[in-house]
Amino acid sequence: LYFSAQEGILFFYHIKGLQYEMKICTDVLQPISSLISSPDYTVLLLVTDQGTVYTYKPAHSGEAVKLLDASRSCFLAADFLTPGNKYCVSVTISGEVQVWLLEDGTCFSKLNLDTEVHV
Repeated sequence: LYFSAQEGILFFYHIKGLQYEMKICTDVLQPISSLISSPDYTVLLLVTDQGTVYTYKPAHSGEAVKLLDASRSCFLAADFLTPGNKYCVSVTISGEVQVWLLEDGTCFSKLNLDTEVHV
């Protein structure tokens, strides 16, 4: 079970029966608003309140890697573009939908909806 706290820390809880063990995985220093798991569970997308998107690979137990930064408009949501784990899609508050290459954060495609987006 992965869990995020307001402080921007990603926790992993290993639960077995009535016992559990908690591990701190990474700290992105910004409150995490959502966690999204890839279809094959090898990558997590961490979306922060400030609109930054990080990738975290649980099997590698390393730091989260900043994929996207909200330089112009805050990201409202992000998710994996399936099938596979090659791309993610994001939407900004201003209505811009973007497809990103997960490998290096390159913007592959974008579409402006010309409307403000709300959750």
